[in-house]
Amino acid sequence: MTREITVVGGGLAGLIAAITCAEAGAAVTLHEAHGSPGGRARATDEPYVAHDGAHVFYADGPHWTWLTERGLVGRLGRPRARALLHSGFRSGGRIRLRLPAGFLRMVLHRRRPAPVDRDFHSWASEHYGEQAALAAANAISVVTYDAHTGRLSAAFVWRLLHRVFAPKPPAVRWVVGGWQSVVDRLAERARELGVHIESNSRVTEVGARPTIVATELASARVLLGDESLRWESGHCEMLDLAVREDRRRDHFVVFDLDEGGFHESYSMQDPTVAPPGESLFQLDMPVRVGESKAEARRRLETFADLALPDWRERTVWKRTATARGRTGALDLPGQTWRDRPAIDRGDDVFLAGDMVAAPGMRGEIAMNSAVTAAQGALAAVGLAREPR
Repeated sequence: MTREITVVGGGLAGLIAAITCAEAGAAVTLHEAHGSPGGRARATDEPYVAHDGAHVFYADGPHWTWLTERGLVGRLGRPRARALLHSGFRSGGRIRLRLPAGFLRMVLHRRRPAPVDRDFHSWASEHYGEQAALAAANAISVVTYDAHTGRLSAAFVWRLLHRVFAPKPPAVRWVVGGWQSVVDRLAERARELGVHIESNSRVTEVGARPTIVATELASARVLLGDESLRWESGHCEMLDLAVREDRRRDHFVVFDLDEGGFHESYSMQDPTVAPPGESLFQLDMPVRVGESKAEARRRLETFADLALPDWRERTVWKRTATARGRTGALDLPGQTWRDRPAIDRGDDVFLAGDMVAAPGMRGEIAMNSAVTAAQGALAAVGLAREPR
């Protein structure tokens, strides 16, 4: 029996799948369409190291255990105490330090079950009031990148809400150098294990089996010719800014309870991502149904006026981007992660990515699905391993 496995896509999912397969003794070839691996975990080049989306890890899931067991996390960054004091919530057009009372009650009621088959807005409004329901949905848009998070499954939003705002020390981890540093370590580990990484290699049809397709769902749909590979995702405008540092006025983190935006510093916890005397931030704003890009960007810049006073006069570097259909899976009422496109596609083809049937949020889905896909591919070549 041949023990060769093909991986298509060199993002987090593809690299983790390749490493998992190679650790079990398979001969792995990974095809990456770009000049280097990384996918959406890539970052811009120095001196401003900005990401295309999420740039933190949560240390309370199997994805984090997988990374730490292999020593792939690296050094962690920590914000200064002063930075933590410059965090808050946009509410009523102002940045405030405390959550609204109804929202706070939601956070404290973490043991209350939420229904899968109802939308979050109507369910939460019944129990906590409409204003609190709107604020909570907008706050968790940082995870969904969706302007109408209240339309999603109540159970889905409730779980995310408590993961981010539960009244205990948060599980957030900032890796020095960001996700790009983790990608670099993953690629190095893959090569050490003998994975053959073919860059600038765009695969247009699935040949040798087993194959793990670790691409965006839209790309997998074309590659596999399977129109069923669709799922709900977010749509947002993003703004990366490097400004001359102002420690007195610049905010570290701001959750936007009014409109669903989010603001966070890259550099207050990791000074390596910007030159001395400068601070690097990312802001995002979910796009409303029927809203133009220009209007969404105007709302985003208004949010920036609050989080970074006088940012226009202090800006030394700027980047804008749009993310649509590439921001992770969203579950509508009546759906759970188990209803998403299955990892095992049959005929020794497996799917990995952030919108498939695996638990977690955003990039965690990609990482967890990668391990499951690898286990399936290994079983297909007679190298089955018990999942850890």
